[in-house]
Amino acid sequence: MATHKRAGLIAEQKDLVNIPKLVSLYYRLKPNVEDVTQQVTFGTSGHRGSAVNSSFNEAHIVAIAQAVADYRIQANITGQLILGIDTHALSQPAAISVIEVLVANGVKVVIHKNDGFTPTPVVSHAIICANKNQSDQALVDGLIVTPSHNPPQDGGIKYNPPHGGPAEGEITNWIQDKANAYLANNLIGVKQISYQDALVSELLTEKDLITPYVEDLANVIDMQAIADSKIKLGIDPLGGSGIDYWQPIAAHYGIDLTVVNQSVDPSFAFMPLDKDGKIRMDCSSPYAMAGLLKHKDNFDLCLGNDPDFDRHGIVCPGSGLMNPNHFLAVAIDYLVTHRPMWTAEMVIGKTLVSSAMIDKVCALLNKQMAEVPVGFKWFVDGLANSEFAFGGEESAGAAFLRKDGSTWCTDKDGFILCLLAAEILAVTGKTPQQRYDELEAQFGKSYYQRIDSPVSLEDKAKFSKIDAKAITADTLAGDSILQKLTHAPGNNAAIGGIKVVTDNGWFAVRPSGTEALFKLYAESFVSEAHLATLLAEAQAIVADALK
Repeated sequence: MATHKRAGLIAEQKDLVNIPKLVSLYYRLKPNVEDVTQQVTFGTSGHRGSAVNSSFNEAHIVAIAQAVADYRIQANITGQLILGIDTHALSQPAAISVIEVLVANGVKVVIHKNDGFTPTPVVSHAIICANKNQSDQALVDGLIVTPSHNPPQDGGIKYNPPHGGPAEGEITNWIQDKANAYLANNLIGVKQISYQDALVSELLTEKDLITPYVEDLANVIDMQAIADSKIKLGIDPLGGSGIDYWQPIAAHYGIDLTVVNQSVDPSFAFMPLDKDGKIRMDCSSPYAMAGLLKHKDNFDLCLGNDPDFDRHGIVCPGSGLMNPNHFLAVAIDYLVTHRPMWTAEMVIGKTLVSSAMIDKVCALLNKQMAEVPVGFKWFVDGLANSEFAFGGEESAGAAFLRKDGSTWCTDKDGFILCLLAAEILAVTGKTPQQRYDELEAQFGKSYYQRIDSPVSLEDKAKFSKIDAKAITADTLAGDSILQKLTHAPGNNAAIGGIKVVTDNGWFAVRPSGTEALFKLYAESFVSEAHLATLLAEAQAIVADALK
């Protein structure tokens, strides 16, 4: 995909979505239940869509909220439900719809006080803390209204059951099917009261969700080391839901940090355009992070997050934005050697499209590594029972255990990954990029690329049924093929695509869980030219397999 001519430049008026119209369409447009693109569809990160396309409207949200209320009954979940919300324009009306339905169903709903925003990791952390000493009869769960880093016109909602992490496929399928049944039946059976009545209900509680999270950070990050080092941090929340957390963190721990972008605007007019010319709050994109990159040499470290704060972006002086794969390798290398209370048996989790540099680091440190399919849900159980010390994705999402080896959260946490980068600099005196340069000097340079291409619904369906036998090639980019995987070696779960591995590189291909795209990932430890050959041959191999 060619880079847009204005990528990295601040959005212009013509790039902005009409927010009043968008919110009006949320209430006015009704989905066509016969159109699959307008039905409730839970991908890897919940249901996403736009009111403009009749794929994220009031009907969808009340149907989903009712389905969640139904699920809680059959799963015997009777505790509070913590409701998170990000800064997208559709998040506020959707959160109101959720409250109207859940309160009508007798669900005890907790929101942050004064209509404040609540990030994904804060919801997960609160669920974990609440359920630590609870009986099965009073378990807490959560909903987060967010489309993550998606463009401003999008909306999203995801469910986190009592384990605190993203819901498993069997749960999301249950909720999805139930919600679509309500849509098909003109919402008959959906309970809903007015927001005015919900606000005065005893079932709706406002709490301070910031302070408990901030005060607990010292149990997962060496906050004292960061404070003692006097390093200066620059922060860009990208207009996201964690914007009100950074100053309390600074004040509580005595850390020198500056929030360089205080903007919160549902049109995200302050954002530089992403590679494709769209407004997208992707903290792993150098184009979207262009605003923070201007500050890279004014601070010892700059840190950014996406709107629901489940992703992280690490900017080092001189070198700029780190590749997410590179930081994952550095984070694992540091944590394994600086968390003495973690046991030797604990596993490092990575998705199968993450860099093989992680494999090399784990082998050097004699740590067991588990390679799982794409989707953070595959790390949830391991983090919940402390079997996994760390779980990370190439898309800049990760989480890890507390310093004592117990569970911190079971969803991606952009706060702690950013603060870990600061801890690494404070303790070692090296930026994460400097440490990664040392790893490359030791193991060789990684050349990595992901290509997103449009895909038809027919071909998208074929990916889930692809068989290793459909790959007839014996070599890839001049090397013998060692593995043809349709199931992840870490847990034998289906990839939903395929991964092909050689001694010097690999490629993987899978359909997007939320968009009409297929994603091709590849990595070479030889050269850029070798990577280009690997990608070209991979595309030919996949095209042949889909026939």
